[in-house]
Amino acid sequence: MKLRLGLLGLSNDWRTRHLPALRVLQERFEVAGVYCSVSSFADNVAREFGATKFDGFRELIRRDDIDAVMLLESNWNGILPILAACEYGKAVYCGSEIELTPCEAEQVRGEVDRAGIAFLTEFPRRYAPASIRLKELLATRLGAPHLLFCHRRLTIEGNRGRSVLSRADRELMELMDWCSFIVGRPIRSVQCSQHLSNTPGGPPSTDPDYRSLSVDLSAPDAPLGTTVAQISCGTYFPNAWNEAIAYRPPASVQVCCEKGLIFVDLPNQLVWFDDAGRHQETLDSEAPVGQLLMNQFHRAITSLVRKTGDLDDVFHNLQALEAARQSVKQRRAIDL
Repeated sequence: MKLRLGLLGLSNDWRTRHLPALRVLQERFEVAGVYCSVSSFADNVAREFGATKFDGFRELIRRDDIDAVMLLESNWNGILPILAACEYGKAVYCGSEIELTPCEAEQVRGEVDRAGIAFLTEFPRRYAPASIRLKELLATRLGAPHLLFCHRRLTIEGNRGRSVLSRADRELMELMDWCSFIVGRPIRSVQCSQHLSNTPGGPPSTDPDYRSLSVDLSAPDAPLGTTVAQISCGTYFPNAWNEAIAYRPPASVQVCCEKGLIFVDLPNQLVWFDDAGRHQETLDSEAPVGQLLMNQFHRAITSLVRKTGDLDDVFHNLQALEAARQSVKQRRAIDL
């Protein structure tokens, strides 16, 4: 079944993730409409795919020749395109740059459930080939994970249309989701500490340039502290220090397991250790993340079983992010 897509916004990942995937999956998707707040971007994409350019998102969504929408950036529209898609019964691919509050996520979850549409949230780390292989190794060779370490460095200059703080929030949320996905359990508690980005001689700042989270992922029947993820995200490198930012980048995730230790570098590199010694795997032959995400979206639309877990995960991750903020204020761990 070939699905006719409407593109709503063009994210910072459009050229590297979405465009290559749509080019490869032409037998499954046809770009039929484009709406973007930057008119020149919409003109270029509409011309490339032979699609129709629209001047408003509702005009695009209500068209009968649009089967599903890819919402790739929010701008001023917020959740209105998602609510419109629910109104017209169109499946939604929700990109990683869409920012929701817990209240908005709860509202969207209710509307999607009432509309009965397919909804896929873009969690690219989950679908990376190295993540899938990591889950296989945990199940077959390395045993249950006990400790996870994630650290992410961001540049101070943000992506188009996004503040440094909102990018850091999104990174922390995605890292918490990824650790929860790896372990296979929801978060039980969060404790956060942060460093404020004060400039010498300047006014005091309330914005952090580094946050560190201790996330408890212990099993419900186990004591707290038996499975813990240490997650941090920082923007403390000035952009002028390009060499410093790229120097010795940490592994995307390091997992200490029952029977070994594994280092993952996304999207497709793993090094792991067990009693037999060191093992290294490179999964270059696997499909790119964007292609895997689009295949999942196609399957979610055409399957007889409706996929609803993504929005639940978004809601729980946003709750965990809010718990991290409360933890800073109250100087203690916050139970979820």
